[in-house]
Amino acid sequence: MNDYEYMRMALQLAEKGYGWVSPNPMVGAVIVKEGRIIGKGYHEKYGLAHAERNALSSCTEDPRGATMYVNLEPCCHHGKQPPCVEAILEAGISHVLVGSADPNPVVSGKGVQILREHGVRVTENVMRDECDRLNRVFLHYIQTKRPYVVMKYAMTMDGKIAAYTGASKWITGEDARRHVHQQRHRCRAILVGIGTVLADDPLLTCRIKGGRNPIRVVCDSCLRIPLTSQLVATAKQVPVIIATCCTDKEKYTAYEQAGCQVLAVPEKDGHVDLQILMEELGKQAIDSVLLEGGAMLNWSALESGIVQKVQTYLAPKLFGGQQAKTPIEGVGFASPSESVMLKNSAVTQLGEDFLIESEVDNSVYGNC
Repeated sequence: MNDYEYMRMALQLAEKGYGWVSPNPMVGAVIVKEGRIIGKGYHEKYGLAHAERNALSSCTEDPRGATMYVNLEPCCHHGKQPPCVEAILEAGISHVLVGSADPNPVVSGKGVQILREHGVRVTENVMRDECDRLNRVFLHYIQTKRPYVVMKYAMTMDGKIAAYTGASKWITGEDARRHVHQQRHRCRAILVGIGTVLADDPLLTCRIKGGRNPIRVVCDSCLRIPLTSQLVATAKQVPVIIATCCTDKEKYTAYEQAGCQVLAVPEKDGHVDLQILMEELGKQAIDSVLLEGGAMLNWSALESGIVQKVQTYLAPKLFGGQQAKTPIEGVGFASPSESVMLKNSAVTQLGEDFLIESEVDNSVYGNC
């Protein structure tokens, strides 16, 4: 095996932490000595040991003089866990190959510097693009202090998210719906508008075995969410944040007693200011948001510039209907040149359906 194969193994290990390590990055480590893999590990859950220490503790022989492959720069500060660079130095690792640099100001090159100052050979930027891609949520969050927002919707091949009657269950098949629940596990929060709550009374939990429920966030400008809704009724079991422009604090009491967090957010154009909301969610260590709102919330999110990624589940069906809803409504853009541009699109088949994943091109997003 070569360096790239060992780093690819580290990435595969790191990916096992998806949904569990937030707001930390996903990290995997592989230790090799004289061509033999003698240890490997990954960051399994937020607050637990980091990948490097797990790999070292799994070693089948003395790691002194061995090489470590790790997809992110080792930490050098005390957090919930002690610095990984200390463990690497104590173990006598002679060479560390790193994928991504850590932009966290408390690390940001310092981990590599300390290793080199103590005689450890360090090779940086090994498979950097792949390593950056795995931790795009962490990299975005640590640099902006705001969550990485994924806009998700399911539509027919003629661009409808419901029939003209409003019926929408089900547009996609079981494989696509299962994939949605995997995304709910991976994202730290899920965001909907009050319209979705009033129309569907959703639960918004992750319904895959062993999955992690997202924090449920509702944009409710006038605080209209029913106390009898599934979200409010289950708030003590799965967290609920109600973002509102309502300033009548007395109205908060019943929701707070039910277990909800009521978050006052300034108003913008008659609705919750989504930019401010993202700042507030970021302060609560929410590093990623799955946007499962309706067409109006989707438009508001795009218009406000908070979206980083779009997931389109495309079903091989045709609904027709001039009045049938589309994924994004609102005023819309006046001309093609003003539109939100997407890039790096990838297509995955899920049963009979297709998932198109695209990144928002932030270089032109400011034109919106």
